[in-house]
Amino acid sequence: MAWEVLSIIGIIAFAISGAIVAMEEEYDILGVYILGIVTAFGGGAIRNLLIGLPVSALWSQGKMFTIALVSITIVFLFPKLLLKHWSTWGNFSDAIGLAAFAIQGALFAVQRELPLSAVIVAAILTGSGGGIVRDLLAGRKPLVLKAEIYAVWAALGGLFVGLGLAQGEIALYLLFLILVVCRVCSYLFKWRLPARSYFLNKG
Repeated sequence: MAWEVLSIIGIIAFAISGAIVAMEEEYDILGVYILGIVTAFGGGAIRNLLIGLPVSALWSQGKMFTIALVSITIVFLFPKLLLKHWSTWGNFSDAIGLAAFAIQGALFAVQRELPLSAVIVAAILTGSGGGIVRDLLAGRKPLVLKAEIYAVWAALGGLFVGLGLAQGEIALYLLFLILVVCRVCSYLFKWRLPARSYFLNKG
């Protein structure tokens, strides 16, 4: 299994996710494409800004953009065919995308010899940044910050890569599998981080 294959799966999952959210909000066709593309590539763009790479580097991924556009088009043309199965395979594909992108983001930062904190942030932004931008553009509270444990798994991947605990192809693939399993379990068993609501009572 090559990293390119994992990236393709992640791109498809995130592009479809953005398109579905746009259709739920009743956006027009332009809005559907914009939200799909932003979800698929937003995290990488934010990461590039963080670690000093030109955002324009994303435009060299012509094949990935084509895959994202085709995925969005299929969702737009055949929404009922895909949406009824989305709850089954959508979250698994999303977990694959999260794990692959988080590790890639961390590796980008390590290659530029950035500190551990930057490696972790790069992993989080690459893995979940697109989803955060998607929800903000859709006028929603980012699910990454209030639903099942999500960004934590990206941070964990960044931590392992940044500390040098996942070096070599086998170790990276093992880390990838661990992150996917953790994300799927957090979805299936509805794991949550501690949260506290604050209400100001006005007399």
